[in-house]
Amino acid sequence: MKKTLLTICAAVALLAFVPFLAFETAAAKPAVINVYNWGQYISDGSDGLLDVNAAFTEATGIEVNYSTYESNESLYTKLKTGGSSYDVIIPSDYMIARLISEGMLQKLNYDNIPNYASIGESFKNTLYDPNNEYSVPYFWGTVGIIYNTRYVDTVTSWDALWDERYSGKILMFDNPRDAFAAAELALGIDVNTEDESDLRAAAELLAAQKPLVQSYVMDQVFDQMERAEAWIAPYYAGDFITMHRENPDLAFCFPEEGFNLYIDAMCIPTSSTNKEAAEAYINFMCSFEAAAANAAYTGYGSPVNGVAESLELTEYERGIAYPSDEILSKGVAYLTLSKEATQIMDSLWLDVRTDASTTSWVTYAVATAAVVIIAAVYLAYRSNKKRKRAAKRRADADGAR
Repeated sequence: MKKTLLTICAAVALLAFVPFLAFETAAAKPAVINVYNWGQYISDGSDGLLDVNAAFTEATGIEVNYSTYESNESLYTKLKTGGSSYDVIIPSDYMIARLISEGMLQKLNYDNIPNYASIGESFKNTLYDPNNEYSVPYFWGTVGIIYNTRYVDTVTSWDALWDERYSGKILMFDNPRDAFAAAELALGIDVNTEDESDLRAAAELLAAQKPLVQSYVMDQVFDQMERAEAWIAPYYAGDFITMHRENPDLAFCFPEEGFNLYIDAMCIPTSSTNKEAAEAYINFMCSFEAAAANAAYTGYGSPVNGVAESLELTEYERGIAYPSDEILSKGVAYLTLSKEATQIMDSLWLDVRTDASTTSWVTYAVATAAVVIIAAVYLAYRSNKKRKRAAKRRADADGAR
């Protein structure tokens, strides 16, 4: 999958000819942008690949302050609570729609992003940004199940994540949208349902799974699956390719019930104070050289024309990163849930994660009542025993007199 060092050197040389937004004031006062991205989601110069952020700085004079997050929800919370200013963020489709609806994104000036022309037409005019005003696609991908073939039978269904044979070796998403989707798909429920009874049914299934779960993870999944500390986990197909190269015993399943098909895209928050520099960064990411390096490093699907065909992938890897139309037909995109449905899901997820789930409260109540009854019986027993001992002592004393 990785490009050869010679190829990358040639790509670096070509960067001089890629159109970028000119920053005439960069020499006098270097601009700095804050980029907030998913973990392990950009080529960083390892494996002989292009260090994309360094190449951007060299080409434009704009410094990059780069940091990462683990989920759309943590990104949203960081933006909503304020205290941090970001110039470029890369949320997923449903979160982009939410940010747009809440007035948290700026419209883009596509005159500053000429490389947008290289984005495939199938990634434009999407449901989350129908008029292509706020976002530029960065990667696309799927969610499935990763499992270790040494310990786990062939997986075909989401049900495998509830298989008691793998108790203590199961990992689960540590974010509500993906976790609920896994449970909803297992139950045959629409992943975009807003029906409270459906959400509660999914929460009950997640609560039932909890005793089997080793831990709830995001990027921690890499080490735990690669080292066979865990045997089965739901996660993103692009990351599977990275894990599979470290541990060939790992396999990937597109569950028969369906799976999430998503797009992550570059956006500029309203908090950004350096919009033109941010647009220069987005433009750079759409260049063939940067997109190819990123795709080679991460294993995710690139929306930039020609990148997929240029990658050195095995037949197996290509089938995971760029699945057939038949497989993709089972993919479903997350839609933005209403504020009310989101609050219900978040509340139920908190219950699941804190052992106060919709199912466990009954068990908890019964257990509590049982403890109270047992304690009462025990205390009554002890009190009765004390009375008998006191009566015996009095009887012995009377006899002695």
